[in-house]
Amino acid sequence: MVRHVDQRSGGGATYGPLERDARIVITSTPRFAKQVSSQLASGVAREVRRDLAENHGRPVAVSYLQRLSEAIGTVVQVKEAEWECALPALQATVASVAVGLDGTGLLVGEDGWRQAMVGTLALFDAAGERLHTLYVAATPEHGKATFLGRLAVFDPPTAGQLVDFYHASSCLSAAAEAALPHADEQIQRTQWLTDAGHRLKHEPAAAQALLQEMKRLPTAGLNARQRQQLQSAMTYFYDHHPQMNYAAALDHHWPIGSGVTEAACKTAVKQRLCRSGMRWKEKGAAVVLRLRALMLTPDRWRQFWEKLDQFGFPVAV
Repeated sequence: MVRHVDQRSGGGATYGPLERDARIVITSTPRFAKQVSSQLASGVAREVRRDLAENHGRPVAVSYLQRLSEAIGTVVQVKEAEWECALPALQATVASVAVGLDGTGLLVGEDGWRQAMVGTLALFDAAGERLHTLYVAATPEHGKATFLGRLAVFDPPTAGQLVDFYHASSCLSAAAEAALPHADEQIQRTQWLTDAGHRLKHEPAAAQALLQEMKRLPTAGLNARQRQQLQSAMTYFYDHHPQMNYAAALDHHWPIGSGVTEAACKTAVKQRLCRSGMRWKEKGAAVVLRLRALMLTPDRWRQFWEKLDQFGFPVAV
């Protein structure tokens, strides 16, 4: 096909109006770029190349597939805060918003295992039912300043902070064993743990009261492991008791668990980037995580490509 291109009189890069109007991404059509980036968000480049060749009659070099997905990942990064996306139709009015933050291990280059970050912004109705969730993910970063800055884009003012209830309640197991350390006290220990968990969940200021109870427990008859576990539990409660006001949260129908964010660690990071033998460079991992976070958020993948079609790839970059 014959097409016209523009070039400065001194030479250099050419500019093709037809490529701009066709929304060409590098040398790919938007549909092919969308297909490739979607597949690479879910599978490795060699698998994507084989699928394209065997099932679509499109033999393409692995390096080109990686370059194409990297280009799309760059647009996601650059335009994440600038391009506004509409929420999908929700079944009820949003009454509260919960921002979650968690991390999970990722094998990076020569650095070994480091912590990739995942954030969620979940919308809830007045009864505490989750209506919608937005996802953010990022490669390991010392200090996490860049990631927290990205999460702040979605972070409205919050009424308070909570640590995951199930993490907090798990610390009570050490206290239960310290309070009733003998083997024949298993039934009493289980009852103590059940009662303490109920208090922590439903009684105001229960975290401070439980911390004081742990401090008063006798330690003379405990072994070294039991002492260490009890001390860890007391330290956790001392550090986090201001974020353990679960009774107030339940009164407002706010979530007290981080299950949504923990599940996102698995779906956004583990399922794709932690397969057997995988070791990532930060650049490649960042591209995949951006694409996966975009695809996990309902309706954002479609809206992203509509924006890319509206503005065109060169303008977006």
